[in-house]
Amino acid sequence: MPRATSRSAATALLLHGEERFLVDEMARATLDAWRQELVSDFGLETLDGAGLAPARLQDAVLQAPFLDPYRVVFVRMLPGNRAEGLVAAVAEIPPTTRLLVTVAGRISSANKLAKAITAAGGKVEEMQHLNRRSLSEWAAKRAVEKHGLTPAVAAQVVRVSPPDLSIVDSELTKLAAYKASGAKLTPDAIAELLAGGREDEIFRLTDNLLPRPTAQALEIARNLTRSGLQPTSVAYRMARHIALVLEVQARQERGESLQQVQDDMSEHRFVIHKAFDAAQSANPDRLERALKQIRDYEWEVKSGQVDAELGLDVLLTRL
Repeated sequence: MPRATSRSAATALLLHGEERFLVDEMARATLDAWRQELVSDFGLETLDGAGLAPARLQDAVLQAPFLDPYRVVFVRMLPGNRAEGLVAAVAEIPPTTRLLVTVAGRISSANKLAKAITAAGGKVEEMQHLNRRSLSEWAAKRAVEKHGLTPAVAAQVVRVSPPDLSIVDSELTKLAAYKASGAKLTPDAIAELLAGGREDEIFRLTDNLLPRPTAQALEIARNLTRSGLQPTSVAYRMARHIALVLEVQARQERGESLQQVQDDMSEHRFVIHKAFDAAQSANPDRLERALKQIRDYEWEVKSGQVDAELGLDVLLTRL
């Protein structure tokens, strides 16, 4: 990380790329490192990238520190198509300011903001999309270094999970927690624990869930339960999808575009896209009613009133 050695060398970092998980993670690590020397709450200023005016950013960058040795300015998820509009705001970055900018998506090396950061003595890093091989290598390294697992476990996770770093890391975290509990992490235990990671089948189920469940939705749900996924877990994933569609629908009503919704929400962009399409034709009252029906089903199963698998079939016919 470049550090200010003169007035022409800025401590600035711009992160962008298709792998948002890596962008977010490096941003957190950078902020954690920079905050270590701060002594007050005034030392860190976070600005949302959406709608950020150049004058607002320039004021934050040029402001002198109050009690701290330097100020940290964090621009969070700047829309890629608005990046060049902020060039004038970073024309001068004083040695007492450390600037971190994350961009929603990828920008080219010819982007004027990227060039301005580099010209100021800062650094620009792109988090490139990981193909299957590089994803496997990343997962193996993360399993060993962060979670105390083996590369073989990581390989098993990658085989059954979609190529999404957040999902892969979530599965590794789950396996590490299981191991930390003192239980033995056998191949059978791993297979059972990863049953909930069958995202492709979950996507197929949710694709056939709205506006009303199709016959294929019932078949997919049955296949999921027969392969080891608990019926209540299937219902939970259905509820998560319906709740997501409701949230996306509310954003649509406020006039937000697909890209705005994808940039602001933490779920995978593909999942948001699916929910965005579903929200355009979904009835909000029916969605609310469906969530209540799923809640009632889970309570009936837990209280022993209905069989979990039969109850799931009935639930799907009622939604």
